[in-house]
Amino acid sequence: MEKNETSLKDIVQNDYQEKTILDLNIKDNKIGLASDHRGYNLKQKLTKYLTKKGYTVIDYGCDDKTSHDYPEYGFKLGKAVRDGKIEKGIAICGSGIGISIACNKINKVRCAKVNNIKEAKYTRQDNDANIIAINGNMPLYRAKDITDVFLKTPFSNQERHKRRIEMLDNYKD
Repeated sequence: MEKNETSLKDIVQNDYQEKTILDLNIKDNKIGLASDHRGYNLKQKLTKYLTKKGYTVIDYGCDDKTSHDYPEYGFKLGKAVRDGKIEKGIAICGSGIGISIACNKINKVRCAKVNNIKEAKYTRQDNDANIIAINGNMPLYRAKDITDVFLKTPFSNQERHKRRIEMLDNYKD
């Protein structure tokens, strides 16, 4: 492990929760968040958490707890990633599944529905996921840990993974 590199164990133990993105060597400090009404509260809490850590959070909706259709916000977040407005995003709905499906309708978006830090790590390392989806009922401490791992873990750049991602990005039905 290189100097100044944070281990997965450190992340799990929340040892660096107060460090800034500069301490973590994260290149792009912009991140997009989107949710439906069932993910609104968690989105607001993650926005506050990420802002405190030095991120610029771009909110792609929704704006309140009244009923909203998750596809609308998943599409907005996915298009922002596709168009290069943001590098990574976090999508939140009741289960995390519906909004992940919506995000994945956008070409070049690789959104993974994750439940734990191991999944967050491997979806970045192997799939170069640019969006993760989580459920709106997830405890905040777990959402923070998953977010930190997702943002910190680099793509492995292994040839087999690059080949598979290219297949996904270039698929035409």
